[in-house]
Amino acid sequence: CEDCGRSLAGECKLHGPLIRAKDRVIPSRARLTLPHYLTLRVLELRAGNQQILGVFAKKVIQKRTQFGPYVGQLSTKLTCYDESRLVLQVLKDGGKYFLDTPNEDCGNWMMFVRLARNQEEQTLVAYQHCGEVYFTTVKPIEPHTELKVWYAADYAKFMEASAIFIKEESDVCPLPPVAKEPVDPWICSSCRSSFATFALLESHQCIHKDRV
Repeated sequence: CEDCGRSLAGECKLHGPLIRAKDRVIPSRARLTLPHYLTLRVLELRAGNQQILGVFAKKVIQKRTQFGPYVGQLSTKLTCYDESRLVLQVLKDGGKYFLDTPNEDCGNWMMFVRLARNQEEQTLVAYQHCGEVYFTTVKPIEPHTELKVWYAADYAKFMEASAIFIKEESDVCPLPPVAKEPVDPWICSSCRSSFATFALLESHQCIHKDRV
């Protein structure tokens, strides 16, 4: 105790306990890489308070929008398997490796994207290009819609996977419905006009270029 000038095994009985200051909680690497127009939501609670997360759009995302590459550790076997996520592999130097994400500091936000159980709910397609895995939108994604992925046809053959399938739901404890977040507009950096979709913003920016 600096007030008593004594070294004590516990709290000072005269001056009381020290005031403890906690470090600021820093989001994981995966969460920090999330694009600003996407958000994470807790969808389910499983045994041991394990949270099942989903990635949702905050704005309209156009068809043929590419995300990636997927970040993970190259491994000959998976150290962590989650039945709600896609298993991903890549071909490197003639060898086939898993993209392993044992924790949130080993990957990027794409590790949170859940697999599509059928074609109707699929919004993304996963494929391999130059030894990396990318996700690309197969349809326009509306605000508050969850991003869900399945393999592209050639990548499905590489992964020895079948076509889109319907998976039975496991026993989970769903959370109460989450209130929808307000949809953020797309803002023009030149004149600060706002637009409902990225496509409208792009066409507006073309007008600025024509004027120049």
